[in-house]
Amino acid sequence: MERDSVPLLSNRNPKGGLKTLPFIIANEAFERVASFGLSPNMIFYLKTRYNMETTTATNLILVWNAATNVMPVVGAIVADSYVGRYPMIGFGSIASFLGMILLWLTTIFPEAAKTTTYQFMLLYASFVFMTIGAGGIRASSMAFGADQVNIRDNLKKSSVLQSYFGWYNVAVTGSGIIAVTCIVYIQDHLGWTVGFGIPVVLMFLSAISFFLASPIYVKEKPNSNLFIGLVQVIVASHKNRHINIPSQATDELYHRRKDSNLLLPTDKLRFLNKACIIRNPEQVLTPDGKASNPWSLCTIDQVEELKALIKVIPIWSTGIIFSINISQGTLGALQAQTINRHLTKNFEIPAGSIGLFIVLTLTLWIALYDRVIIPVASKIKGKPSYLNTKLRMGIGLVLSTASMATWAIVESIRRDRAIKQGFYDDPTGVVDMSFVWLLPYNIMTGLSEAFFAVAQNEFFYCEFPKSMSSIATSIGQVGISLSNVLACVLLSAVDSLSRIGGKESWVADNLNKGHYDYYFWLLAGLSTLNVVYYLLCCKSYGPLKSEFNEDNSDEREEL
Repeated sequence: MERDSVPLLSNRNPKGGLKTLPFIIANEAFERVASFGLSPNMIFYLKTRYNMETTTATNLILVWNAATNVMPVVGAIVADSYVGRYPMIGFGSIASFLGMILLWLTTIFPEAAKTTTYQFMLLYASFVFMTIGAGGIRASSMAFGADQVNIRDNLKKSSVLQSYFGWYNVAVTGSGIIAVTCIVYIQDHLGWTVGFGIPVVLMFLSAISFFLASPIYVKEKPNSNLFIGLVQVIVASHKNRHINIPSQATDELYHRRKDSNLLLPTDKLRFLNKACIIRNPEQVLTPDGKASNPWSLCTIDQVEELKALIKVIPIWSTGIIFSINISQGTLGALQAQTINRHLTKNFEIPAGSIGLFIVLTLTLWIALYDRVIIPVASKIKGKPSYLNTKLRMGIGLVLSTASMATWAIVESIRRDRAIKQGFYDDPTGVVDMSFVWLLPYNIMTGLSEAFFAVAQNEFFYCEFPKSMSSIATSIGQVGISLSNVLACVLLSAVDSLSRIGGKESWVADNLNKGHYDYYFWLLAGLSTLNVVYYLLCCKSYGPLKSEFNEDNSDEREEL
């Protein structure tokens, strides 16, 4: 038994291990600071340097965010099936660096009343490169780091992985805080050229930090992709749609992996079971027991994986309205620009940094819940106690609804004061109203993310089979991407419909002439319907896997 560790000790330069993780985490952290630092003030940059209207600029940012969130899914498929994670991260780092250089180049053009076609082409090209780059890095970074410690088959492997994931999340959260404070502050006080130049430097450091450790990385080869396997089930079940499923089926009837514990498929969505029925073993199976045509015969595991995906889709869809609410951050920055943001006589919070309170609330609550509330509750109960996943998601949706209602009330008050103070025709006028009015909305939004977003990720990871871990980490990004697209459609629809009859748009460029409070009330109403929809989805879904454990029966008591 002792000899098992000798090769690790005798090899002076083994690949992988803890020494590679700082380079991978630094790559992701620098990329996040660079990209997050560009987002908060982008609405102001597009309005001032590209003379865009509020609706146009907001929609462009929403489309950019949607593409940025969906590209990691595409990147994951390409990395797992074709090129591997190391080349994908390297390619993504270079693409992001080029995109940020192009965006920086847009700042050196002098301000003009009319923006040229060349300037627009440069802007759109920068967005495309940064989107592709984010897809390359974020699709594979976390999994690539896990590859480095997963080769060590020892008792400490699980604790090392847990530590890695913890520091990874700390790096991502810390990156967001730095981005919405330092980078935004520099943009406000030193101008766009310097403010967009710093992300270029950070992205350069991100690429360098990753490539420095290239000789010592573990570079796993790509293998068959789970997404393709799911499509194969759909195709095979359609091809075999005329087959009758016996009422008393035996395990010999179904095709299974050699190392699988599944003997029979479940009765839910039985029509998919036709994809794994063996009709003629001599024709459909190879001598080693594999399917000769995987598009006509799939394994039980593949069928059950697709069933698991279909089962979670209703609860997954409840996150769409939630993410639409979260995506309204650019409007929050516009609103913050019109109120008093002074912390002291000489220090003013940048409008784009108001979202910092969301990030701080999210971070503080997770730390408080994990390190204080759960240990204290468990000690009082005498056994592990915590809120189950579905309850936390429900609390998050309620908080999101309340945050939008609060925002609508605050905006109504702000608009009334702006008009009374003579700013109806002056959208740049600063209303005699403290930024503290925005804190309830920001705090509730941060709490809603801490409850819903974190719990939903946990829900996906726990409810999917282990073989579907890649989907579990990607499906949330697909929802965010779809939400950004729908937010764009919703904003455009509100803009068009509210103009009917020659009226001022609810989402006019001039916040004081528009009625953004009506728009926020609309989102609050949709969120209320979403809560009801979520309750129906929970009832239909049934118990979670963790709820089969009787030890969790009283876990709901502590909040």
